Amino acid sequence: MQGISLEKIEAASRVVYEEMQPTPQYCWPLLCKRLGTEVWVKHENHTPIGAFKIRGGLVYFSHLAQSSENPKGVISATKGNHGQSITVAASRYGIPTTIVVPHGNSLEKNEAMRAQGAKLIEHGDDFQTAREFAINLASEKSLKMIPSFDPLLVTGVATYSLELLTAVKDLDVAYVPIGLGSGICGMLAVRNALKLKTQIVGVVSAHARAYLESFSSRRAVELPVSTKIADGLACRVPEQAALEQIWNGVERIVEVTDNEIADAIQTLYECTHNVCEGSGAAAYAAAVQESTKIKGLKVAVIASGGNIDRDVFASVLKREASS
Repeated sequence: MQGISLEKIEAASRVVYEEMQPTPQYCWPLLCKRLGTEVWVKHENHTPIGAFKIRGGLVYFSHLAQSSENPKGVISATKGNHGQSITVAASRYGIPTTIVVPHGNSLEKNEAMRAQGAKLIEHGDDFQTAREFAINLASEKSLKMIPSFDPLLVTGVATYSLELLTAVKDLDVAYVPIGLGSGICGMLAVRNALKLKTQIVGVVSAHARAYLESFSSRRAVELPVSTKIADGLACRVPEQAALEQIWNGVERIVEVTDNEIADAIQTLYECTHNVCEGSGAAAYAAAVQESTKIKGLKVAVIASGGNIDRDVFASVLKREASS
């Protein structure tokens, strides 16, 4: 994937802002007190689908509509937020959408996709199995397969990083969760385009370590996934194009446990009254883990989404915080 220019990201912003407002970035005093330093939260849980993915879908389908391609339908695989993005964006152009999710997927994300107009198919036990099934079904049914990682998707989601890095000056460190990599690659693109010195730190689940191991070994490593709370980080097979960007620009990658993520969900609700899903709270969990390392720095954490099932959220709030 070639570097994404500032001009392309600014053009993507114009597409995104036809459908939604920029999301806020707030410096919450209670979080600063808890973390012991200045911390800004980029609230991608405030988008129309409650997650950053909508930006990529809007840009992808805007380009598709301007091309000569006229698919009879599109298909993709997801754990939830990417599928919502594709369904909402495709519906703007009257394109039927089929979404494949693994068995046991978030009930509320599934219902949201159905309400947005998707035909939902459950297949397999994890995202990778669902993705492989979707690829085969695309060929069988003559549907256009929409990837979960693509330069247009990265350009779209990079718009949140442009908002953050132009609004918060002299940011020292940004913690960005890694699912398949579009969010962190977008952050790298903006950081580089603006010629900033901000360190970009990736965040993965300690129970989904493919990107961490791939980062350390400088080769793609497939690993099993067992996280129970961070479905947005549940990647078994990393994207090579994403890895190449991450290898070249990410400072380090931090792994956070399900317990640390649950603590972060509690803290973010208590201190900001924002609801975050597991992947949306992971960046703050990583900042807490590295609190001594970042003391005195200006820090940002990406609240990438807020689509947590009610029962899961209730159980997290009731649990005792980890020591």
